[in-house]
Amino acid sequence: MLAKDRNLIGFGEEITDYKFNGILDWLVKVNDPREIWKAQPTYLISEWTFITIGLLTFIHSQRVGGRFRWLWLTTVLHGLIVENVTFWTPVINNFWHSQTTIVLLGRRLPLHIICLYPTFIYTASVCVSRLRLGTLANALAVGLSVVLIDIPYDIMAVKFVHWTWHDTDPNIYDRHYWVPWTSYYFHATFAAAVTYAFHFWRRTLCQNDPENPWVSDKRVSRELLASVLTALCGMPGGVIQFLPLYHPLHDFFGIHTENCVITLFVIFFLIAWKNDRKPVVGSRPMGKSGWKINELVLALILHYSVYLGMALYGDPQHEVSVGLHEKIGPCNEMMELKTMFTLITGETAERRKFLCPTDYDEQYFDFRCLSGDNTPPKMGSEWYTICGTPFPNRAEYIQVLATICFLAFMLFKAMLFNSGDEWTTSPSVGKPKKKN
Repeated sequence: MLAKDRNLIGFGEEITDYKFNGILDWLVKVNDPREIWKAQPTYLISEWTFITIGLLTFIHSQRVGGRFRWLWLTTVLHGLIVENVTFWTPVINNFWHSQTTIVLLGRRLPLHIICLYPTFIYTASVCVSRLRLGTLANALAVGLSVVLIDIPYDIMAVKFVHWTWHDTDPNIYDRHYWVPWTSYYFHATFAAAVTYAFHFWRRTLCQNDPENPWVSDKRVSRELLASVLTALCGMPGGVIQFLPLYHPLHDFFGIHTENCVITLFVIFFLIAWKNDRKPVVGSRPMGKSGWKINELVLALILHYSVYLGMALYGDPQHEVSVGLHEKIGPCNEMMELKTMFTLITGETAERRKFLCPTDYDEQYFDFRCLSGDNTPPKMGSEWYTICGTPFPNRAEYIQVLATICFLAFMLFKAMLFNSGDEWTTSPSVGKPKKKN
């Protein structure tokens, strides 16, 4: 059925100065899920998958207890900080989510994005914890594992216009299936920073079981303070990791971001792998390994199944996104970008201030479902309709997603079923010692 025949609420509407009906309307908006299903069925599935997995990770944290509960809370706090700083900092603000069933903060933050952070970081942290790695190697392994969870989501969600990217921002210009390579760099470094800070602040502020880092301090105030400090450190800790590698290579030498990301991954992998070559007691199965299905196993199966299913059965040209998008404006208006690297070197970068309706390069969306001739919205529009585009080669997407799912199966199986047991969180003697 054509988009114009689906009676979508707001279809074709163009608003140049979107207003809110008071603070409550700005804070939270609830949309009819039936309308979301008519416009973007895969987005509704993805939204509630994240909410379901967020609940599964929460249940796991409560069942295991100890610092796993604080880890879950920390990932949520970290996510709220990252998303808000991104949205409300003009030089960073470079992507726009489509509207969902529940969307917060001026229609910018879908509720399920809050669940994305425990889905990625909590799940990866728990899986990697079974390897009993040292502090640095553990953080880097979590960063790589988060990227492995993120890749199918990033590739498929942008293809199905669950969000759009700024098309001239030099920091996200180099793409992989329309996903900025820096998105993978971001997930690896930010997750690593959060993981390292989580354990650092607890060693610094809290009482610790020398043989088990997951036993909580009985002083709730100390654990809460450590979680808040971790959440605050996650973003600057991730940004700092762009300085020694990405910015010099990309900004100064003009090296493609793909090379920077692969270099980062090689460094992360080799440090983690080298540490894993020296197993400690408890990092390997003590007897016959068994298939113990828990909340995180179910979460991973659900996550990868959804995005592989989108490649197999989804129809991106059927997806229509009505909502807040990058503002349409003059093509010649530019804004200066400053990063920590440009502040050091004195050099500057630029990007267009608005989406140029006659010269943009984001081939995963267009405006053909509105008029057939790809007529863009009027100048100044910030609430308008965009249309998904067909797969250029569905078989290629299926092959890529299937390969990622196979890799994830092998690696997470090794961590969950062929490594150490799940940590217990009650203080006792005889727990496996961590590496230094």
